[in-house]
Amino acid sequence: MKRNGSRNCLNRRSRFGSRERDWLREDVRRGCVYLYGADSTSAAATAATSSDLHLVLCTVETPASEICAGEGRESLYLQLHGDLVRRLEPTERPLQIVYDYLSRLGFDDPVRIQEEATDPDLGCMLRFYGEKPCQMDHLDRILLSGIYNVRKGKTQLHKWAERLVVLCGTCLIVSSVKDCQTGKMHILPLVGGKVEEVKRRQHSLAFSSAGAQAQTYHVSFETLAECQRWQRQASKVVSQRISTVDLSCYSLEEVPEHLFYSQDITYLNLRHNFMQLERPGGLDTLYRFSQLKGLNLSHNKLGLFPVLLCEISTLTELNLSCNGFHDLPSQVGSLLNLQTLCLDGNFLTTLPEELGNLQQLSSLGISFNNFSQIPEVYEKLTMLDKVVMAGNRLEVLNLGVLNRMSHIKHVDLRMNHLKTMVTENLEGNKYITHMDLRDNQLADLDLSSLCSLEQLHCERNQLRELTLSGFSLRTLYASSNRLTAVNVYPVPSQLTSLELSRNLLECVPDWACEAKKMEILDVSYNLLTEVPMRILSSLSLRKMMAGHNQVQSLPELVEHIPLEALDIQHNLLTRLPDTLFSKALNKLNKLEQLEELNLSGNKLKTIPTTIGNCKRLHTLVAHSNNISIFPEILQLPQIQFVDLSCNDLTEILIPEALPATLQDLDLTGNTNLVLEHKTLDTFSHITTLKIDQKPLPTTDPTVTSSFWSHGLAEMAGQRNKLCVSALAVDNFAEGVGTVYGMFDGDRNEELPRLLQCTMADVLLEEVQQSTNDTVFMANTFLVSHRKLGMAGQKLGSSALLCYIRPDTADPASSFSLTVANVGTCQAVLCRSGKPVPLSKVFSLEQDPEEAQRVKAQKAIITEDNKVNGVTCCTRMLGCTYLYPWILPKPHISATPLTIQDELLILGNKALWEHLSYTEAVNAVRHVQDPLAAAKKLCTLAQSYGCQDNVGAMVVYLNIGEEGCTCEMNGLALPGPVGFASTTVIKDPPKPTTPSSSSGIASEFSSEMSTSEVSSEVGSTASDEHNTVGLDAGLLPRPERRCSLHPTPTSGVFQRQPSCATFSSNQSDNGLDSDDDQPVEGVITNGSKVEVEVDIHCCRGRDLENSPTLIENSPTPRPEEHARGSFFGIRRQNSVNSGILLPVSKDRMELQKSPSTSCLYGKKLSNGSVVPLQDSLNLIEVATEAPKRKTGYFAAPTQLEPEDQFVVPRDLEEEVKEQMKQQQESRPEPEPNEEGRTELPEEFDTAL
Repeated sequence: MKRNGSRNCLNRRSRFGSRERDWLREDVRRGCVYLYGADSTSAAATAATSSDLHLVLCTVETPASEICAGEGRESLYLQLHGDLVRRLEPTERPLQIVYDYLSRLGFDDPVRIQEEATDPDLGCMLRFYGEKPCQMDHLDRILLSGIYNVRKGKTQLHKWAERLVVLCGTCLIVSSVKDCQTGKMHILPLVGGKVEEVKRRQHSLAFSSAGAQAQTYHVSFETLAECQRWQRQASKVVSQRISTVDLSCYSLEEVPEHLFYSQDITYLNLRHNFMQLERPGGLDTLYRFSQLKGLNLSHNKLGLFPVLLCEISTLTELNLSCNGFHDLPSQVGSLLNLQTLCLDGNFLTTLPEELGNLQQLSSLGISFNNFSQIPEVYEKLTMLDKVVMAGNRLEVLNLGVLNRMSHIKHVDLRMNHLKTMVTENLEGNKYITHMDLRDNQLADLDLSSLCSLEQLHCERNQLRELTLSGFSLRTLYASSNRLTAVNVYPVPSQLTSLELSRNLLECVPDWACEAKKMEILDVSYNLLTEVPMRILSSLSLRKMMAGHNQVQSLPELVEHIPLEALDIQHNLLTRLPDTLFSKALNKLNKLEQLEELNLSGNKLKTIPTTIGNCKRLHTLVAHSNNISIFPEILQLPQIQFVDLSCNDLTEILIPEALPATLQDLDLTGNTNLVLEHKTLDTFSHITTLKIDQKPLPTTDPTVTSSFWSHGLAEMAGQRNKLCVSALAVDNFAEGVGTVYGMFDGDRNEELPRLLQCTMADVLLEEVQQSTNDTVFMANTFLVSHRKLGMAGQKLGSSALLCYIRPDTADPASSFSLTVANVGTCQAVLCRSGKPVPLSKVFSLEQDPEEAQRVKAQKAIITEDNKVNGVTCCTRMLGCTYLYPWILPKPHISATPLTIQDELLILGNKALWEHLSYTEAVNAVRHVQDPLAAAKKLCTLAQSYGCQDNVGAMVVYLNIGEEGCTCEMNGLALPGPVGFASTTVIKDPPKPTTPSSSSGIASEFSSEMSTSEVSSEVGSTASDEHNTVGLDAGLLPRPERRCSLHPTPTSGVFQRQPSCATFSSNQSDNGLDSDDDQPVEGVITNGSKVEVEVDIHCCRGRDLENSPTLIENSPTPRPEEHARGSFFGIRRQNSVNSGILLPVSKDRMELQKSPSTSCLYGKKLSNGSVVPLQDSLNLIEVATEAPKRKTGYFAAPTQLEPEDQFVVPRDLEEEVKEQMKQQQESRPEPEPNEEGRTELPEEFDTAL
């Protein structure tokens, strides 16, 4: 078979033939490439022009030139993510490009890569064209041209003539139609000019230049749409003050020839193109712009520095970032007027000495290159005041080199590999004022020699000790380290902001207490045991954050302080000083300026009544305490937000009139609080009032039990839309597992909803293809990434997926939990009360490995730690235009679930930013309702200041052997009626009743029509069910299995009925219309029939034949009467009549256990049990139903609540005695036929 050519070009609507598929399967290096037509630039165009789509079979060795020859094309073009289009070199191999792309996304299996490459949906991420596609709006912005009637001048002296008109760059070009290339051209500069509609002539525009001697050309267009296109583009040009041409993101290989007529261009933007060097309009011809001052050539993948650019002596600004340069030529030193040179995102290791000739250079960007030291050329560039070298490979901070650069004031060395610091001499540096050392690996830092240092960023290092000079220090940011000591000398008299959060400090530094101008202090998440009196009495401090420490008490204030915000949440406070809010000696309130107070997460019982003196207080947050008395805050004139949730409030004393400013009052979680109607009426004007709803009536937990149950809460916060979606499928893959998911789109709501709708289906397909959890989870994310289509090109979403399924690998575990995630959504498992994180946060700040990978790919990481200024995540679904920096490959973890696993928490970024794992687990592990637990987590996050979208899902787990209902766990099914079971339970499990949601029981209710019965019967029938005659003998009974211990597959295809519903036409006595007499002991209400079976009982290994039924049923023994009589109900059909037989002793002992009674009867809410049929074969019963006259069959009924016969406890013994007498007085039935044997029922329901 040929690798390409017309014989292998298939129409998009045709499918792979068997020959093509066989040819692909022979070698994984074979595949196909889809070639699109030039007009197939969108989904609609692709569907409309499917005939332009060809499928070319080839191998990874097939070059583009060979495919072009077979297709009759000049070149092939590659488009990534619906964005830029570049021409392939003749030697490039298209199929290898596809395979490499899929491999970098995360696909590992060569066979799967070959399969994915044949999917047409891949075109949204990677697409090949036989011709270069051009969009109309792009062409308009580059060049407009056409032949129109033109008249020169404002007067009507000139006549209309047919001319070629071109609008390109900043000029309007008018030329003769015949001699458009060689004849005379009229060039009209439009910058600063005018474009107006001509009222006297339809579809005409008047173009005028600027200046005293302005010229005007009238152009008449044929249609209104064409006129509007020209007017729209010309209006952009005339509105400019500077001659600027923006041709970025147009997939250009050269600039249009007509652009060179715009000699007034001063700034030219060619960013994100594929500019070539040696072409008619390539980079080597840009010197023809005589007035060019600014040139942007970033992201063009040039590889080599265009030397001819050095001949443009007028350049003052040159941007060559992200072009893959490994070195700079010495000719760059001839750009003497250059003031700004940007070389970020290349592979530079050195700078040429000639660069020192650029004495006017004031800005040099060399971030995200491969420099291992600060270039010496900085010493010659005296106009520079900044060293911007973020994202390089510096390992040593040499202060001696910086000391020799007296002109340098700002040093940016973030995201390097700094580990140590070297000082050549004791000479101090008096010039450096700002230093940024974030995201390095420094363990100790001594910058005391920088006596002029004003601002230091050293977050996210490994600092244990920090030493600084305090002469000029104004701001210090040192959070997320391991600091135990911070030394600043002398006392920083100019310090205004100090951030030392998330360290190991045991006390506030003494020098900080003496800083006279400090306004902001953040020492949260440390090990503080006290708040110094000196710091709290500071006359300059405006905001203090000391939450999440171990503070046990606050000092007594003496004088008035100007503190505006105090945050002491999550400490060990048991009481507040009584004089904390009282008046000082100068008759001013001590905290008169206080506006925000956060006391959450302490052990406070009361808040001092003197809080009413804080007249400016507008926010009080005191949730999760032990407060029993409502504080006197409703009289404050400016109070707006009050959070007293999760306390011990019992009543509220409210004034006659509430303050008009009160907007939010949260009283949830106060279980003993009862609000009267009068109080609720008083609170009615509050915008947001949060109180606990009345609890709904719950069912008996012993009646309804499940292996898992979930609750979901989503809150939009202060945003006007909800960008968080969740997924919950409790019965996944035919009831053998469950799936939960969380998706956070940050600022978009489209992608989370798409993933919510599609990801479960993708997982189901992948589970059927592979049993390896790592493989099918990874493929689920990668395929979902592809299925996002065009929506995923520019938008992205974090995703979290949790799959619970029976664990076949670990016999000690009943279920396994597989968790996969990308982005910032996380899952936490509560095991024995302790949190177990199951996810990985893919962000630049929290994952150094991912940050290093992104740096190696030469992405630009902005100062706010975002990839190209877009997102802080390094792995997401969507955002394909940020490939290869942002990838969809997930982190995957598999955990066997045990009886110690209590619950699972899924949350988005906003939840985990404000809640720790331990706090989240402790907050909900004792909440019975999962929905209430999820709402509590969201409320907690909001009370901690979360203003963004927050989503939480809580999954309660009930995993353990107590949920087992199969014989493997020591629980046996009854044998044939009248005989004892041979299995005895030694340690019966706890009472549980499997619910229909977990797949243990199926309910058959009378809600279907007669026509639906036959279809339902057909759907539940097994393909391998054998009909057994009457004389076939006894059949072995298969083992009963539950979802904890499913039966291994036997290779026989069987359908699984999850539920079946049958209509019923029963009479009042519970009989079919053609039955003769009722079955004794069966109580019905004549309206509803319900049958329960374990749908997990499937065909297992053959058991030994049960003993045959004796002719006469034995009479119950006295000890059996003492325990109460139980009756087995035999199904009525043509083979045997309806009879009641006593159950054997072992059977009765087994049914006495509350944990097993649900297996032999329907357990009602009042504790009674309705007996079920012993040997129910629903398939056989259903197939017999149409043979009867009415088409119905008799079965035990489920009592309606109003018809249930409830036996009080004091009458139970009397009822049992009457039943026993009835049994004794009943005559024994005679067998219909001598030697008749009873056939046991066969459970043939597939798992």
